Amino acid sequence: MLVVQEDPEVVEADLAAGRVACPGCGGRLARWGFGSERQLRSLSGVRRLRPRRAICSTCGTTHILEPAWTVPRLRDTAEVVGAAWQAKVAGAGHRQIAADLDRPASTVRRWLRRLAVRAEALRAVATGWLHQLDPTAGPLDPTGSPLADALEAIGRATAAASRRLGPRASWSTAVALTGGLVASAPPRRAGVKGGRQAIP
Repeated sequence: MLVVQEDPEVVEADLAAGRVACPGCGGRLARWGFGSERQLRSLSGVRRLRPRRAICSTCGTTHILEPAWTVPRLRDTAEVVGAAWQAKVAGAGHRQIAADLDRPASTVRRWLRRLAVRAEALRAVATGWLHQLDPTAGPLDPTGSPLADALEAIGRATAAASRRLGPRASWSTAVALTGGLVASAPPRRAGVKGGRQAIP
């Protein structure tokens, strides 16, 4: 799985031009059909997705290219998980959050547990991106809560991305910067050769 830009036309153009790199070996990715279509739940309703599949010309590995508004291996979009995270940091419990989002309590609890486990890694990678995107950014003051610290770092990093690269959806940018948000895989920065392809 590789997180890519939201605009499918941009992704197709990048693939055709050989600008998307294999996250494993750095070789050039080329089009290789599509993955299975599925439905994803957003805050405003259901979205359909049929992700592009690509193959590496060097190592032969195939990859599913996931747009950054998705969260790998979840049925809900990034904005939904982000809303749950913000509510948790604001003091809400998982049952209240689940009721507000109209999701099963067990699903929301699982998201929040994954976020808690990854909080330090999320904070570290977001802080790294913040200072790469804005070298003048000051330090982040600890709040005493790993989840709140990670959320603050991601908020500042996505804001820096918007200032430097133009307006973009904050939670899509958060997924791109962190390599999947609640995904179990470590964050990666592989992508378009010579640039930060992961940032949508």
